[in-house]
Amino acid sequence: MGLALVHGRARVGVAAPPVQVEVHLGGGLPSMSIVGLPEAAVREAKDRVRAAIQCAQFEFPARRITVNLAPADLPKHGGRFDLPIALGILAASGQIPLDALRDTEFIGELGLTGELRPVDGALPAALAVAQAGRRLVVPAGNAAEAALATRVDVRSARTLLEVCAMLHGRTTLPPGVAPEPLPPSTADMRDVRGQARARRALEIAAAGGHHLLLVGPPGCGKTLLASRLPGLLPEPGDDEALEAAAVASVNGGLDPARWRQRPFRAPHHTASAVALAGGGSEPRPGEISLAHRGVLFLDELPEWNRSALEVLREPLESGVVTISRAARQAEFPARFQLVAAMNPCPCGWAGDASGRCRCAPDAVRRYRSRISGPLLDRIDLHVEVPRLPAQALRPDAPEGEASVTIRVRVEAARDVQQARSGRCNAHLDQAATTAHCRLRPPEQQLLERAIESLQLSARAMHRILRVARTIADLDGSQDILAQHLAEALTYRGFTAEPMTAVA
Repeated sequence: MGLALVHGRARVGVAAPPVQVEVHLGGGLPSMSIVGLPEAAVREAKDRVRAAIQCAQFEFPARRITVNLAPADLPKHGGRFDLPIALGILAASGQIPLDALRDTEFIGELGLTGELRPVDGALPAALAVAQAGRRLVVPAGNAAEAALATRVDVRSARTLLEVCAMLHGRTTLPPGVAPEPLPPSTADMRDVRGQARARRALEIAAAGGHHLLLVGPPGCGKTLLASRLPGLLPEPGDDEALEAAAVASVNGGLDPARWRQRPFRAPHHTASAVALAGGGSEPRPGEISLAHRGVLFLDELPEWNRSALEVLREPLESGVVTISRAARQAEFPARFQLVAAMNPCPCGWAGDASGRCRCAPDAVRRYRSRISGPLLDRIDLHVEVPRLPAQALRPDAPEGEASVTIRVRVEAARDVQQARSGRCNAHLDQAATTAHCRLRPPEQQLLERAIESLQLSARAMHRILRVARTIADLDGSQDILAQHLAEALTYRGFTAEPMTAVA
């Protein structure tokens, strides 16, 4: 009778809880069963493991084999347990030493030839193994990704035979090496001609982490502006970058060479609520989690399904998404910056000086009312982007200010915010907003008049204060002055009512 224990890792959201793979060889007719809430891919591991062991020239024991994946109440998904199960069978049958398994964890899917294939979620597993103080063996295809967790000894293998040779002490496995980071995107604000007000709003959004809505006719540069926001944001710290990389790793889309670049996600307007928030029988992150610590760009905002847009409301406030299923929950981070773009009316030309718009006021109102008031209330900056004059499009027209120059001012403002409250202004809670966004009596009276005039909510008031605080930080002012508050108020003018210029 043989018994072996191998350490592995499951995947639940962006967490990697430990799993003990217990293998027992008993008497009776030869068979193999896997218990511990395995789903279909895990149950099929017995066929892959049998073929891989035999192709590696080991003996597959003709015994009654029971594999228990503990804890038993944690659902197990995917092929990540193939390697631990194979090693457990070999150790229980005395073909590899048991002691060599004690301080090492294993994840990996096996091919029928014994080849190790990469799995998703290798980075969260490596981060969890680092906290446990063990070594981690992964397939060669996951080595660069797992090596991003610098506080763990990551070893990579191409086949089951290589792992067994390492456990016998006959050879050593190569360490995982993180690749050199690629240079950031070449998208630059110099490509944006004119649009001084939109450029200013983009700088404020970058400096304070604020959400932004761009409203303008077709072809005025809304998408161009949105795609330049990641280049204005400061480089993320190690913890922030690893958080975003872990979400991409769970989704199977992590490029280890780009792990320090802030994500920019631009889903199509036909995407569903599940595509945005995440979900499925085995919960996966949605677009708002894949944009964590980066930018989520939603073009053609009124064309989105209303129910899909409404799932944004809670993550915009809390920074997390919780996917609930009957038996379990999965939580994904979702601290992103929203940049949305839309036309001012169905034809796109309401308010344009050309007067080409013939949309009736009711049609414009219905078009804009596709976006709920509570969602608009959560967007800090509403900016109209006009059509550019022909002179601004000439080849010899002056270029705009470069992203690197703007980023210097953004980083300086972010440094002030970190020193003052430990977070960017957009993430201040109500108590911190009250403490750090105090107004003098004249500015307080200006704000109160604006609240009455524009019929603003308490949430909108707090967001105006945070935007004004960001403008003051960019200006190097300790106090929020009247000009800072006035500029912040100009970014709250968009409503469902048609513009007066509509014919």
